[in-house]
Amino acid sequence: MTDFADTAASREKLVTDLKQVIADAEELLQATATQSEGKVAELRVRMNENLRVARNKLADAEAAIEAKTREVARATDDYVHENPWKAIGVGAGIGLVVGLLIGRR
Repeated sequence: MTDFADTAASREKLVTDLKQVIADAEELLQATATQSEGKVAELRVRMNENLRVARNKLADAEAAIEAKTREVARATDDYVHENPWKAIGVGAGIGLVVGLLIGRR
């Protein structure tokens, strides 16, 4: 379960970073909108295409994260319904540990 949490956190960080890169690139495109020289115009066309691809990949990554999160939540729900006493025991154990840690302060 920790591997999933680490992976999910990494994916969410990647999505956040990609959103920032896309926003920065769009801002750069807007800042250079008045320049129509050869290389700048060519670069703008390539950047627009790359941004379109990045947006699509970002949407796919977000959908994959959402689907995996739902899958894990469903599996957890199924486990709790199949093993209610184990779930209660685990919850009580976690509560006890947290209570002890808070009590030490």
